[in-house]
Amino acid sequence: MTRALFTIARLALLAILIPSITGPFTSAEAENGPLTPDPLIAPHEGFVDEKVCTSCHAKQAAAFAKSHHAKAMAVADNTTVRGDFNDSRFEHGEIDAEFFKRDDRFFVHTQGPDDKQGDFEVKYTFGYEPLQQYLVDIGGGRLQALDIAWDTAKRKWFWLGDGQPSKPGSTFHWTGPFYRWNRTCIDCHSTDPRANFDAATRSYKSSYVATSVGCQSCHGGGARHVDWARKSSTDASARSAVAMPKVEIDTCFACHSRRIKLRDGFRPGRSYLDHFSPALMRQDLYFPDGQIFDEVFEYGSFQQSKMARAGVVCVDCHRPHEGALLAEGNGLCTRCHAETGSARFTSFDPKGTFDSIAHTRHPAGSAGAQCINCHMPQRTYMKVDPRRDHSFVIPRPDLSEAYGIPNACISCHHDRTNAWAGERMDQWYGTNWRNRQTSTHAFAAAAKGDPGSIDALRAFLADREQSGFVRASAVAELARLAGSAAAADVKSAAEDSDPIVRLGAAEAAVNLPPELGWLEIATLLGDEIRAIRVAAVAALGGAVAELPEATRKAFSVAADDFEAYANANADGAEVQGRYGLFLARQGMLDEAERVFVNAVALDPTLAGSHVNLAEFYRVTGESEKSELAYRSAIKGLPDNAALRYGHALALVRLKAMPDAIQEFGAAVRLEPDNTRYRTTFAVGLSSAGRTEEAFSLLDGAITDQTRDADLIGTAIALGIKLGRHGETLTLAKQLARLQPDNPDVAALLRQLRSTSHSRKPQASPN
Repeated sequence: MTRALFTIARLALLAILIPSITGPFTSAEAENGPLTPDPLIAPHEGFVDEKVCTSCHAKQAAAFAKSHHAKAMAVADNTTVRGDFNDSRFEHGEIDAEFFKRDDRFFVHTQGPDDKQGDFEVKYTFGYEPLQQYLVDIGGGRLQALDIAWDTAKRKWFWLGDGQPSKPGSTFHWTGPFYRWNRTCIDCHSTDPRANFDAATRSYKSSYVATSVGCQSCHGGGARHVDWARKSSTDASARSAVAMPKVEIDTCFACHSRRIKLRDGFRPGRSYLDHFSPALMRQDLYFPDGQIFDEVFEYGSFQQSKMARAGVVCVDCHRPHEGALLAEGNGLCTRCHAETGSARFTSFDPKGTFDSIAHTRHPAGSAGAQCINCHMPQRTYMKVDPRRDHSFVIPRPDLSEAYGIPNACISCHHDRTNAWAGERMDQWYGTNWRNRQTSTHAFAAAAKGDPGSIDALRAFLADREQSGFVRASAVAELARLAGSAAAADVKSAAEDSDPIVRLGAAEAAVNLPPELGWLEIATLLGDEIRAIRVAAVAALGGAVAELPEATRKAFSVAADDFEAYANANADGAEVQGRYGLFLARQGMLDEAERVFVNAVALDPTLAGSHVNLAEFYRVTGESEKSELAYRSAIKGLPDNAALRYGHALALVRLKAMPDAIQEFGAAVRLEPDNTRYRTTFAVGLSSAGRTEEAFSLLDGAITDQTRDADLIGTAIALGIKLGRHGETLTLAKQLARLQPDNPDVAALLRQLRSTSHSRKPQASPN
């Protein structure tokens, strides 16, 4: 008998025997009736049918059945579909969709991947409330999430996108990679999901143990545990050997975080950082004060909080099975934040009188008196899904006034200003709250590229009272701004005891010169944490032949980790592009080219993949291939400025200047504020004898606020070439203000002043 058949037979036997121990099971199926059979369910080694779990743990199963986790995904049938499929219609600009049923099956008639209208069968529901999405099989095992969802509160269809709808074949069309369940969603909505992507055919044979999140999603595979239970063992040592993993915070964070997957096979009880690498406080993800901006889920914000540093975990506030809160209203917070506090948390004293008008300054029972409304403000995602920030911030209307970040006061008092809110807080609490330490000023300045933020970021990195997440983000920003001047800071972070800070150091090393990077973070190649090893080997990349043997061995192990990361994301064009760059730096050129070509095929509308391939050809001396790669990419993405600019440079290398100038012009028209494009375009125009036009292109774009020294310097050179001394002197003065310590700029300014003075008309002797 094969292993698969044996497993099926064993599960069938257990389904008969186990219920006799404690009686019939209770589950979501028991409440809603039997679900339609799911063809993606498969027996995975170490796992059992979820019904076996519920047969012994009926109380927990009944509680779990009420949760959104239990309804995260389901086969589409009359018991699970919440949307209106009674010949309803949805229109939004160019989007036109009709929802209908046929023989108790659910369909949508809409634009398909070939740009033609067609009927697509809905195979699964995805989510439960406040919205429900629907998964459609478009072939090759690809399950695509429709970008038209059902609002369960307003009971109407709505479009999830913004702006102009994407075209078929593109990343963000509902048939594209972004909406592909197998690639983007699979890890968190089912039990032990496996994408099973075939890179050769670019198809999937995905499977899972249970359609939705189930017992084994959080407790791990139950096969050994069930074997023990079936034998009714009373031996304590035997029971310990087959005990289910304790549900720890890493199990929750595996899904409740913005992260990249490093390898397949995460199981409860394993380390989060050995399987995932979390996104730090990037400006596209978080506001400068650390509040959630983009959809980052809970990990990043919670890690910033004092509660996380005190040892609070998810189940301190949430019931593990229902997912509901342990108490209603302020009663949840006052379980710890009361006059007697909590003996469990000693590193931070939580006691105090908070649930009182003296603290809230709002009538008892009002919205303003609720702890979460001030300290866990909401932000809405997917247009209808409000989620609360878990950094537990204190409202700072002064920071909102300065940087435009949200605060709880104005989110309720829509008709008031931040200045008003600040004045009220002054009246209530005095003005000391304005001096409370915050990372906001440093991160806000860093986001604008202000070198003045460097010292502040350095101070946060050195402050051990700050969360590791903030310190890691600080060193990453510090290196981005300061480059080689941040080498000592990166080294300090690389030696930190907090793994998140070491991860920040590894990511920061990308911005160091290679020789400094090897010096400062080479030890991280042998770090015990996989996420750190992967980030370190990605940052260092280059050849290791001349390094000590121990470092070469560590690099080899980390390189294997990086390959596993690439294999775990074999269907991700971005990851494949990153892997191609790594291979190219290793001198594995044939393999790198194959990976780059594959990345383009995985997502032809991802401009970065085309740039990687074209630049690979440039670096390897194949200029004609580089130009051809750019030209081919532009056929599909004619409005991408980066491709037009790259193509222009490729044409310059082929000495096709007229065509190059045309492409430079296209890049500037598409991104008029990109000073690099504008500067290079001007140089090209001047080389073609069109210097007047080049000077006007730059001079007209320079204002008193312009800080790009290359742009101003190029304009000065063109002005000198044209003999435009007046305008050139003005530009030189501006450059001197930007670079007051640059001796070359000072000499140029003296020369221009001297020339300007000598050109002044001499006074008449009469």
